Amino acid sequence: MRFRFIKAVIISTFLISTLQTNATPISQHHLPRLAQAPVIDGSLDETIWQQAAKITLDYENDPGEGIAAPVKTNAYVYEDGQYLYIAFEAFDPNPDDIRASYRKRDDLNADDNVGVIIDTFNDKRNGFSFFANPMGAQADKTVEDNAGLNEDDSWDAIWDSAGQVNTKGYVVEMAIPFRALRFAHVTEPSLWNIGFYRNYPRAEWTALSNVAFDRNINCTLCQFDGFKGFADVQPGNNLQLTPTLTLGRTDLKDVEPQPHWQNGDNQSDVGLDVRWGITKNAVVNATINPDFSQVEADSAQLDVNNTFSLFYDEKRPFFLDGADYFSTSNFNLVHTRNIADPDYGAKITGKTGVHSYGLMVADDNSTSFLLPGRLGDELAVLDIDSKVAIARYKMDVGEQNNVGVLLTNRNGDGYRNQLASVDGSYWFDGNNQVQYQVARSDSKNPLQLQQDFGLEDTQTGNAYFVQMTHENRDFDAYVNFKRVDKGFRADLGFISQANYERGEVGGSRTWYLDSDNWFSLANAGGNYDKTRDLDGNLLEEEWEVYASAEGKMQYYGDVNLLHRKRLFNGQYFDEDQLSVWNEFTPVGGLLVAAFIQPGKVVDVENSRLSDSLNLEAYVQWQINKHFNFDTFHIYNQLEHDGEQVLTANLTQVKLTWQFNMRSRLSLITQYTRIDRNLTNYEQPDWFDAEERYLSSQLLYSYEINPQTLVYLGYSDNSLQDYATRHLLKTDRTLFAKFSYAWQL
Repeated sequence: MRFRFIKAVIISTFLISTLQTNATPISQHHLPRLAQAPVIDGSLDETIWQQAAKITLDYENDPGEGIAAPVKTNAYVYEDGQYLYIAFEAFDPNPDDIRASYRKRDDLNADDNVGVIIDTFNDKRNGFSFFANPMGAQADKTVEDNAGLNEDDSWDAIWDSAGQVNTKGYVVEMAIPFRALRFAHVTEPSLWNIGFYRNYPRAEWTALSNVAFDRNINCTLCQFDGFKGFADVQPGNNLQLTPTLTLGRTDLKDVEPQPHWQNGDNQSDVGLDVRWGITKNAVVNATINPDFSQVEADSAQLDVNNTFSLFYDEKRPFFLDGADYFSTSNFNLVHTRNIADPDYGAKITGKTGVHSYGLMVADDNSTSFLLPGRLGDELAVLDIDSKVAIARYKMDVGEQNNVGVLLTNRNGDGYRNQLASVDGSYWFDGNNQVQYQVARSDSKNPLQLQQDFGLEDTQTGNAYFVQMTHENRDFDAYVNFKRVDKGFRADLGFISQANYERGEVGGSRTWYLDSDNWFSLANAGGNYDKTRDLDGNLLEEEWEVYASAEGKMQYYGDVNLLHRKRLFNGQYFDEDQLSVWNEFTPVGGLLVAAFIQPGKVVDVENSRLSDSLNLEAYVQWQINKHFNFDTFHIYNQLEHDGEQVLTANLTQVKLTWQFNMRSRLSLITQYTRIDRNLTNYEQPDWFDAEERYLSSQLLYSYEINPQTLVYLGYSDNSLQDYATRHLLKTDRTLFAKFSYAWQL
């Protein structure tokens, strides 16, 4: 990939984009600066709120379209140079119907809640959201606006909130420190765009706002009201030090010849995380002897009859802060869970005007990554340390367009993977957009990798993606093309397939129905895609049609019919599947969902077409304001010629008792059972007839804020296979974590 090509893409995007303007008008308000700080207690009894700017949430935007709000909501906002203070007065004719519970962070979807989205740079592209329920439980996210809001709840800020339910409804107060936000520092008054929201779940989920959003406009932040003020407020150039202490011990049990415990060593680690705003626009994160432990278990996934690896989200705080600065729009080229065991990590992220940037370095004691193939992937694990470097730059062009560059490097003893990418998007008008990405990788494989996977000494390859999209209120359509060369690898990303090219076309139609109907929204559409390897062989051809609906009792349902011609192990198979999903909330606090998927699919272990049945059931029940019950069950079955091939069951149960907003106790249990009819397997010696896995975790947590916390926990795992013959506990762990955030 030549540099002059990258340069041409950037320049052409800039020249075309400067012709585009945004004529969307916004209302402007004066944001007062007042010297007195309120007590954040969920009560509006202080007179200072009478001097704040008052905003009324007069509109219902979902399911109604800019109609009058069914309930009254007032918001109040002002600042004092250090904090942005916001209060909501949410009236309710039936306060007993208000849904409010003690909840952990970012888990407000089942409750009444109010909040704001703040566009601090006035660029109508990115923002920060802060929401709270009537108990003061918090949710905060970063927001990207690209033909719809894309929210990332992995971002956690330190801010204050409180709420109270009263005889008229409820009140929520918020104090958001400016040091928690990122924005351009100016001495004169500046304009920020702020949207005020109230979510009102009753017979149906109703979204209220101070703005009547126009669904024909493919942006949300551009329709917010503007607030003029914020003169000489200071962004996050503070210094935050967070020392951590982690204690733990893991005991292991031998399976053969005689099960007995081997007690592990008591381990302790002291670390330090540093967050420093070195300038008004840039933030440095660094960690010394980091604690990268993952406190809460991953949600269980069933890994049977798959040819590609399962994806797990990042949960570690160092990587989550500013993670959006490193993402690209179409290929997942940065997946930081690949950085498994670093000695140190450091990064700088920031935005100045239209320029955003990020640089990350780390030293990893573990080197593992995916090796993509045309029909599946393999996990490579190297017994070497590796050094990691990631650099990202993105430029906003015009009102909605952007172009960016990503560079990654991972290298160790005899090993190297380097990658460069250019990506961007351009809006021709308010309804038509093109997105593109071009990437190239260069890899050097050590002898271990060559021998284990039959690879050459070096690999190079390109990846391309382009998509045209049309969207309006009622209709959307797209066409795209993707190509990934055989030698392309993203060892710091999550690219599981290579040596293919795919074309896809699709679209859908949406109907917004009257509020008197049981259904408030309906959608129907379909798509077609065709995939070939780079030698021209057909890998997959797929047709899909679908329909969905939303309605009362917070109902959502969809049905999907799929036909696929698929190449596997040198043969073509015709797969057919019907998928049906339904979920609803029959009473406040209780969510019930079910999924059924019958069909004919490839049995990948035996290379033949078999009958399949997938079932899923979910229940989430907030029994009272303290106790939450959350469970799901997944069932997979394969049959061939009427005889069982495989039956797999996975059950997860999570019980949580939330003592108050800071303290909670949770128990998570995961059980997996896999039964195989080995007489119906071509290679029965490769498999166990029975597999059982049981894991449990008991966790107590006390969180003052996302960085000041205490965790105490116990976990264990049990296994049954051909060697154990019954469930045998194989390991047990006791752990504790303490951290405290000093803001200087």
